[in-house]
Amino acid sequence: MKKLYYLPIALAALTLSSCSLDKEPLDTLAAENYFNNRAELQTFTNGFYADFPKAETLYGETADAIIPTGLTTEVMGTRSVPEKDGGWSWSSLANINTYLQRSSRCPDEAARKEYDGVARFFRAYFYYNKVKRFGEVPWFDAPLGSTDNKLYDPRTDRNTLMEKILADVNYAIENLPTTSSLYRVTKWTALALKSRIFLYEGTYRKYHGIDGYETYLKEAADAAEDFITNSPYKIYTATGEPYRKLFVADNAVKDEVILARNYNLGLNIVHSVNQHFLTGGSKPGMNKKIVDSYLMKDGSRFTDQANYQTMVYYDEMQNRDPRLAQTIVAPGHKRIGSNNVVSPSFSSATTGYQIAKWVTDAGQDSYNKSHNDMILFRAAEVYLNLAEAKAELGTLSQEDLDKTITKIRARVGMPPLNMAAANANPDPYLTAAETGYPNVSSTNKGVILEIRRERTIELFDEGFRYDDLMRWKEGKAFEKQFKGMYVPALDSTKKFVILDLNGNGISDAQDVCIYEGTTAPTVANYPELGGITIFLKLGENLSLENGANGGHIIVHDIKTKPRSWNESRDYLYPIPQDQITLYGGKITQNPNW
Repeated sequence: MKKLYYLPIALAALTLSSCSLDKEPLDTLAAENYFNNRAELQTFTNGFYADFPKAETLYGETADAIIPTGLTTEVMGTRSVPEKDGGWSWSSLANINTYLQRSSRCPDEAARKEYDGVARFFRAYFYYNKVKRFGEVPWFDAPLGSTDNKLYDPRTDRNTLMEKILADVNYAIENLPTTSSLYRVTKWTALALKSRIFLYEGTYRKYHGIDGYETYLKEAADAAEDFITNSPYKIYTATGEPYRKLFVADNAVKDEVILARNYNLGLNIVHSVNQHFLTGGSKPGMNKKIVDSYLMKDGSRFTDQANYQTMVYYDEMQNRDPRLAQTIVAPGHKRIGSNNVVSPSFSSATTGYQIAKWVTDAGQDSYNKSHNDMILFRAAEVYLNLAEAKAELGTLSQEDLDKTITKIRARVGMPPLNMAAANANPDPYLTAAETGYPNVSSTNKGVILEIRRERTIELFDEGFRYDDLMRWKEGKAFEKQFKGMYVPALDSTKKFVILDLNGNGISDAQDVCIYEGTTAPTVANYPELGGITIFLKLGENLSLENGANGGHIIVHDIKTKPRSWNESRDYLYPIPQDQITLYGGKITQNPNW
């Protein structure tokens, strides 16, 4: 088992494939002759950016919010102990530590501090991801050779790991540039990362019964406060659909976006988000419980309406939080760059709720033709981090909400969140085991639930949902039935029902007919079908709760294929078997794997 590191000789990221901590330079640029000036420090650290998630990871998230045709092993509860790999990779860390060991060769102190800040930012980021995945892991702060006695050190305790991560991210905050940059980490990126890491750690400890959560929540809150008070970033506002515009921008919106992954058609640095949501085979659709969690436009709860569960698509989409219609295809939806109104495509979305976030103009619909930047850090997340950290600490005030949640909501014309009102009347929908977060219990229960609602909506499909459920100890959400649109009962004689998706009372090309039987009904036999062109066969193209008697679309029916979440095991991943062997018993398997 050898870890290879390559001294980068171009601006491209380092390419690494193995998983150990050994260092073995393979190119002709000798390590001892490198790290001599600012340019060389920058070139080497450019490789670290490859550790950030690619576009496919961000827009391809699932958990309980987005339901594709195939579920992940995490959601299904079918993970097993891998023989090797399994995320136990240390290649990136070895490169970071190699840099930190050798950057002192550069006589330019300012350059050293800046790029040491970059390296320590990425080491904090690396270990944050390892702790999320495995819990306690060994801490390595130097590149190791194959005969080094430290190569197979045991796990470092969680408190020490957090102390070291904190030291790294604090160094980055102190030494990274303060000038904003879309594609390079800065002081502001480091503050955002700090708030993310320690919100995770603090809430994970709180809901998993680990001591010391208060310390980490305070670190998260302080970092977020510093960012909000001193950074140049704000919540982006624009005419029209400001929320939607954030995600379709070819170049990320610098007002709000702290760091983005740069995509460029001219350089053939591309992805396939349009194809993923429009014609890709996975058919990802928003889960009904997420749709229902969006408030009404006036701030009242959609789920307080007596008939909300049996509302058809057109009716349920009226007068809702505008972010809903900027996230999924709503009545009156138009593609970017088009004046044509389209309805949701059931061939593209398992639930009928077709996702429109990230989707750009039709010219980018083919495989590897999308080139809008992917957001890695943005101000709204930091605002949410501050509100949640203080709510969980019990130090939240209405003033805190006014400078965070209120500003996020104001972007789309939603009313402020009132702390007293939320705590006086917690939302039953968000407390229910089937649709909410039953583990929340405190004097701030109501406002914590509202902040979680806000986070789920605002950060939908940005790569946060799985981690959020893990830290909140809500893995049981994966066992619940995933649902889609409500469909009325089929006519018992005609054997079909028409979904009037645009609500105009006329059967046209934007509507859908759902039928049962061997053949689809025809206009010749049923003139009321009008201009409908989309016919979906019950039991083949979709399934309903009550069959021909209607109900919600059912996706991955738990009656026929139940999913299982093990509370004593599944919040951590298993360690690959070959690593347990290589460590000679110094590392044991995670509990109950």
